[in-house]
Amino acid sequence: MKKIFIVGIVASGKTTLAKQLSKSLNIPWYELNCIVHNDTKEGRKKRSSEEQVEIIKEIDEKGSWIFEGTDRESYRCLYDMAEVIIFLDPPLWKRKIRILTRFIKQKIGIEKSHYKPDITMLKLMYKWTSDFERNRNEFELKIKRYQEKVIKLGNIKNLKM
Repeated sequence: MKKIFIVGIVASGKTTLAKQLSKSLNIPWYELNCIVHNDTKEGRKKRSSEEQVEIIKEIDEKGSWIFEGTDRESYRCLYDMAEVIIFLDPPLWKRKIRILTRFIKQKIGIEKSHYKPDITMLKLMYKWTSDFERNRNEFELKIKRYQEKVIKLGNIKNLKM
């Protein structure tokens, strides 16, 4: 059984790595954004922290999994549940370029998104990136508790599956 938690800030390559690992290991992967935000007939609704944890526990009971997302209080349980934690940490300049590239691709319709790709969201992504850099030491101290199962990667391009 494999339980892998991929964590990183916006545009760090979480989804790309999750898809690659899922395919090569034949393990289902889950975007935590889709667990946090539920698509309903009325629109996108945010689930409570309790609802999020309940969904995560249901998935965990099924066996192997890959979860990918940013660091959120509501699903910190994944740090304990995971056998491997992959912290994706590409350089800031690369993430900034990826944010803009993703935005353009979403606006012209060649990449899908679970949110409305508008200027407000683009600004938020840059803000979240700045916030992460400002609080980086706090995050790295937090994951240091799990150092025996943390793999920190700056680049997934050369990763062999």
